Amino acid sequence: MADTCGVADLKERVIILKMVQIPDSLFVALVKFHVLGIEDCLPEIKNGLEQKLDAMMRRELYTKSKTAKTEAEREEARQAYLDKVGMHRDFRW
Repeated sequence: MADTCGVADLKERVIILKMVQIPDSLFVALVKFHVLGIEDCLPEIKNGLEQKLDAMMRRELYTKSKTAKTEAEREEARQAYLDKVGMHRDFRW
């Protein structure tokens, strides 16, 4: 009798949660807003979260540029990474 929920099937369904580190100042601003209700921290929180999201996106593109299965995917990710970090096209190889 075949297993209807095999290991490979289970691995596809599992959402992998990663740990994310943020600066202490952003954490304190989040605590002030959510725990203490101080809304003056919103611009700092927004800026800090945008910076973190950009850093995560750059890291994901860099990783994909090194680990993608095909050369075309690796090159596409490499170009997207270089665009994201702001490297001028004249300085690329």
